[in-house]
Order: sequence, then structure tokens, then C-alpha cells
Amino acid sequence: MNPNYTLRAADFSDQKTRDLLTLHLAGMHENIPAGHVFALDLAALTSSDIEVWTVHHRGHVAGIGALKRLRAQDGELKSMRTHPDFLRQGIAISLLDHLIHRARSLGLKKLSLETGQNFSFEPALKLYKARGFQLGEPFADYQASKFNQFLHLSL
Repeated sequence: MNPNYTLRAADFSDQKTRDLLTLHLAGMHENIPAGHVFALDLAALTSSDIEVWTVHHRGHVAGIGALKRLRAQDGELKSMRTHPDFLRQGIAISLLDHLIHRARSLGLKKLSLETGQNFSFEPALKLYKARGFQLGEPFADYQASKFNQFLHLSL
């Protein structure tokens, strides 16, 4: 990671962290019809089975990402978002690499994610595929629809 950026466990008392989460949720609702958005809100992200990480740069929260433990050996990526002011600066790849590393360190064998299908998700799909994620079947309680897709990474 760029030395000007720091990665740390999310502090939800930080308004900038909450603002980025609000931006993330709004973006999901702008691009996916109601009833098909599975992004987690603040209350859900504070669950004991979820780790949330943020990237900071000079007092700004540049990115956020979460790792949810599903079962003993399975995890899910949640709430990946780079602040618009920090796009294409390596924030997302740093977060993704950290979350993959964390999943491995927790002994997880598979990491999955659910994401949208329209053009606005293409940059994220490119990133996930570059790190080895492959399209696959629904997992956990997700149902396939024309609005979502599922990716998996064997760890």
C-alpha cells in the first residue's frame, strides 16, 4: 500500500466512515432495484461475525471493505467501496488484498461475493477477476436474479 495511506479496523464513531458507508448504500440503491440490494447497513456491519476495514489518507476515509464469516471455512466480501475522490489510486486493490490475507489467516478456504450485473459494477468485476475470483453459483441465502452475480475464490 502507498505509504501515504493507512489501513485500520473501521471506527464507526468516525463520521467520515459513516458518510462513506452512506454513500455506498446510496450507490447500491441507485444501481439495483429495491428488493435486490444486499449491501449491509451500519447496524449489520457491527455484527460479531464481520470485520470492517478502512483506508485513510490525510484525515479522509478513502475506502471501506468488510469480511463476513459464513461458516467455519467460508467467508464473504461485503461493502467494498472507494470514495470517489480516491478512485484509481490503488485503494480497492489494497483493501481486497488485505481482506484475502485476513480470510487466509482465519483459516477460511473459500471467499465469495455477490454483486450487481450492470455496467456500473464492471470496474469491481475486473478487480475481483484479476485476483482470481471466478463466476459461480449463489451461496449462503442468496437467490440468483437478473440483477446479481456471484464470484468465488478458493484460498
